Amino acid sequence: MTPPARPTSAPPEHQPPPSQPPAGRTAGAPPAGRTPTLGHRLQFGLLRALVAWLSTMSLDAARRMGERIGQLGYVPLGIRKRVVIRQIAAAFPDKGADEVERLARRAYANLGRLAVETALVARLGPSGVLSLFEDDSDFALVQQRLAEGRGVIAFTGHVGSWELAGAYLAARGVPIEAVARRMNNTLFDAYLNQARRDVGMHVVYDDEAVRRIPRAMKEGRLVGLVADQGVMGLASTFVPFFGRPAKTPRGPAVFALRYKVPILFISALLQPSGKYRLCVEEIPAVDTGDRDADVDATVARFTAALERTVRRHPDQYFWHHRRWKRQPPGTPPELREPL
Repeated sequence: MTPPARPTSAPPEHQPPPSQPPAGRTAGAPPAGRTPTLGHRLQFGLLRALVAWLSTMSLDAARRMGERIGQLGYVPLGIRKRVVIRQIAAAFPDKGADEVERLARRAYANLGRLAVETALVARLGPSGVLSLFEDDSDFALVQQRLAEGRGVIAFTGHVGSWELAGAYLAARGVPIEAVARRMNNTLFDAYLNQARRDVGMHVVYDDEAVRRIPRAMKEGRLVGLVADQGVMGLASTFVPFFGRPAKTPRGPAVFALRYKVPILFISALLQPSGKYRLCVEEIPAVDTGDRDADVDATVARFTAALERTVRRHPDQYFWHHRRWKRQPPGTPPELREPL
């Protein structure tokens, strides 16, 4: 994501040279001042061994292996199985128990494949990332909005491959800044962010976003945010998601309205062909003069866009997160978190 100078036309089709780690830092090195624990080092060693093993396979074989590993999380390990089952059942009350279970199993397989793709993205490089996508996409809308030179706020959720969506844009030459949370395991954090840089993304930690995003908007860049999880301490609002109030970050809406830039909902969705398709939908950010109400309305619109996508591809959503964990006081019992 290392962005070039402010674009005055559609972004180039070729990837600019990827950014390098800061002086004195190498891929996998922890951020300065944060010492990994022994447990973190063991986890990271296991990851590196797994990546080395997967790298001996073809990409298709590695993706299939990822699906099989992911399914182990459902049976026999049962990792967050009750959460996944209950949330799918609550979102789709018309589906019977057998169909809910089939969706759950596919969601676990999807998560395993995503993990493998993310782990191998640096090995793929820009051309390899592009090979994972169908030629047909909505990329032209991204080009059109960037060509206006105002910058773009790109929102996505935990549906499809949010990592490959950003990698695809970078591989197409989009000057993209990806806002990310710091991971507890600093070795994982450094490894993943270096992989993102290797395909051309520029990583901005969320505690730097308020300072960095205004500059990115002035320089006509695209800023990508994953904003479909309620986080403690993060400015949020409650909007309907599958009919239940869900705490949702206000950031994409605030920045779009403040800097008068387009907001795009972008997702990379797996197709029957085995490849992804980049899907892009523009979200209206209407400025009526009532900033709080306008932000809430925009958050509701992009959450509705996410819900429409999840309804079409329910097995590609990250049901493992408790989406309705935080709700406003007075929520009726029938709309509370399914437990």
